[in-house]
Amino acid sequence: MRIYSRRVKAIGGYLNLQLPALEEYYPSLVKLNTGRNALEYLLIVNAYSCIYIPYFTCEVIMEPIRKLGIQYHFYTLDRNLDPIVDFEIEATDCFLYTNYFGVKQLTVNTLAKMGMDLIVDNSQAFFSKPLHGINTFYSCRKFFGVPDGAYLQTNELIATKLERDISYERMSHLLISIDQSIEKGYDSFKANNDILSNKPIRRMSFLTEYLLKSIDYESCREARNRNFKILHDALSDKNQLAIDNSSINGPLCYPLLTNKENIKKKLISRRVFVPIYWPNVFKWTTDKMFENYLAQNLVPLPIDHRHNEEDMERIINYLKQML
Repeated sequence: MRIYSRRVKAIGGYLNLQLPALEEYYPSLVKLNTGRNALEYLLIVNAYSCIYIPYFTCEVIMEPIRKLGIQYHFYTLDRNLDPIVDFEIEATDCFLYTNYFGVKQLTVNTLAKMGMDLIVDNSQAFFSKPLHGINTFYSCRKFFGVPDGAYLQTNELIATKLERDISYERMSHLLISIDQSIEKGYDSFKANNDILSNKPIRRMSFLTEYLLKSIDYESCREARNRNFKILHDALSDKNQLAIDNSSINGPLCYPLLTNKENIKKKLISRRVFVPIYWPNVFKWTTDKMFENYLAQNLVPLPIDHRHNEEDMERIINYLKQML
């Protein structure tokens, strides 16, 4: 029996999943399987000897650093989420900064002019396009219903050809959420997160690429901007974070910082699901550090394209009772 590769188009057979044939948002960037592997890719091709990372970051950032045995140092943030750079960065070092919640592009612009080897983590800022010549990576599943996927802007490419990932077995939480509910799919979502740990660097799967070509990105971006502004107008006077609302561009969430107790638990009990950014920060910091306070008191309010003005008003009404 002759076996054909999938490069030879199949004719006939059963009908497959049909989605709109649109365009990706970053068609010219390197397409990989995960954001952490995009960072690993950068660390390998640039042969960095040391990386500076913020205390306030997701623990998965440490995965490629430990895997490659690269030296690392933490740095602190001020109360505007700007890095405190009070140390020398050597020529073989790199500096990782997160575009927090998609609202820190002005800080990214400033850091890009400082002459150091900057890596921008845009996992929380999908719609913030990369600056020319600046190493930048994105995590697609933070913004869209895909099982995995990452984009990378890099000045150097890995010489060896990467295998392509396969994603269909990591779709269950996405399908359950449609057929049943977000709550019913949560265990599958957590299992998928665990499966993505310590995966080798691979090219983006055909499935994820197919899904990313079906998205109306402009409507998603506009919905995020609209919802962010609604929350900001209602909550800015209660928010301990000073946010510049003039240049937002499809942010991840509305980051409300408040020291009122149990806000997250109360919202979750009313089916407003807010994540924790990030539990590992408690292990890395003391209770006197701002990053520790952030991890304890930040309430990342959902603003994504699934939600409308009524949903935002519901959040606001709940918070009026709590704040």
